[in-house]
Order: sequence, then structure tokens, then C-alpha cells
Amino acid sequence: MTLHELAEALGLEELTPAGDGDAVITQGYASDLLSDVLAHAPEGGLLVTLQVHLNVIAVASHAGLRGVIFSCGRMPEEDIIERATGEGLSLFASKADTFELVGRMYELGLRGCPA
Repeated sequence: MTLHELAEALGLEELTPAGDGDAVITQGYASDLLSDVLAHAPEGGLLVTLQVHLNVIAVASHAGLRGVIFSCGRMPEEDIIERATGEGLSLFASKADTFELVGRMYELGLRGCPA
């Protein structure tokens, strides 16, 4: 499923310009602990988190993620959106909580990291 298709299926609010909407996304990761994201998030995947600060962008970029979904209606400040845009990272927001988002992503065929 492409990033654009996934965003549409989940009803996500796109916070950054279109970016690489044709990128195929097969994996996701949910965590609010950034050291955990660095150690375990799948390269090319999506992160679901409550965290909306600048370190999320740095970690997601370093981990090679395609994008970040902010759950529970959390919205980053404009400088964070600008930084993500500069890094080529897609940002999305959802009113849904992390549990619901991850369940819906799983139903759409995304998987977590192999054990």
C-alpha cells in the first residue's frame, strides 16, 4: 500500500507537502520512547506516536522512516513541520488513539518488525 493510499484509508490529516506519496509502506511501529524507535523501528516504515517535539523528527529521519503519524489529535508546531519537510519526512495527524491506528494499519496489511 502506498503512503498516499494509507493516509486516505486512515483518514489522516496531511501536515507536510505531498512528499513521496507513492512510496510503498509495509511496516509500522508504535512507540513514544525515542530510544526504542532508534533501536527497533523498521527502515522505510511509519511511526505512530503521541510525541510532537523536534526530537521525533531527528529520530525518525535517522531511523530511515518514511513518516510519522501523531495520534490522539496531537499537533506539532510549525517549526517541526518545516524541519520534517526539509528532511523529506511525511507527517500526519489523527484524532484516533494509537491503539486504534495500529489496529487499522494491521487490518490494511501493515506489519511490525519481524521477531
